[in-house]
Amino acid sequence: MSISNPPGSHAPGAPARVFGDLSVRQAVESELAWTPDIVAPTIGVGVDAGVVTLTGEVGTLHERIAAVEAAQRVAGVRTVADELRLPDSGDEPHGRSLATAVDGILAWTAGVPSDGIHADVQGHHVVLTGEVEWDAQRVAAKRAVERISGVHSVESRIELTRRPHADDVAEEIRNALVRNAILDARHIVVSVDGEEITLTGAVSSWIEHQQAVRTAWASPHVRQVHDQLRVEPKEI
Repeated sequence: MSISNPPGSHAPGAPARVFGDLSVRQAVESELAWTPDIVAPTIGVGVDAGVVTLTGEVGTLHERIAAVEAAQRVAGVRTVADELRLPDSGDEPHGRSLATAVDGILAWTAGVPSDGIHADVQGHHVVLTGEVEWDAQRVAAKRAVERISGVHSVESRIELTRRPHADDVAEEIRNALVRNAILDARHIVVSVDGEEITLTGAVSSWIEHQQAVRTAWASPHVRQVHDQLRVEPKEI
């Protein structure tokens, strides 16, 4: 009976997988084609030392975000430069109709406070302001608005309420990072200055990077997270 190696592994003694730009570009193109939310027939992909640049046109902001997140999922990607464009279609919602849609989605989205968030619509650009208790709430608000047809960009200026003080914030966050199955927390450093957290060190993928930042934001004692993590893909 033969036993195959699990995906992403290599047999003992086999050479480690090296993330060359060509292989990363091909993998990103495959991931874009594999992602259901992306319907644009052609998105240009360029790769230079692990830095991926996406070019071309997409139909919606939601599709643009899906393309960036798809590229970030690929092993070997250090960062993604988003140069995708949204065409200004004359039949897209705008003005009062777009503002009404934004107010409606904020009111009906679970996880978004029913009050405390205000939206200012400027053409196809939406600015969110106000104050909420949790970072997850402002993320949910921004995500909801990004899915509206006619919205080309969303700027979140939503702030967090004052947080209770705790002496062991750094230790709580370190423990949360360690118990997270997605993360290898050995190379992440957490430092605290009042209600502000700074993350430094290195992670091996954008998935780890995003998870580490979300974990830090989940603390009830944090009002600001300074993300200084580096993405350094590991050879496998």
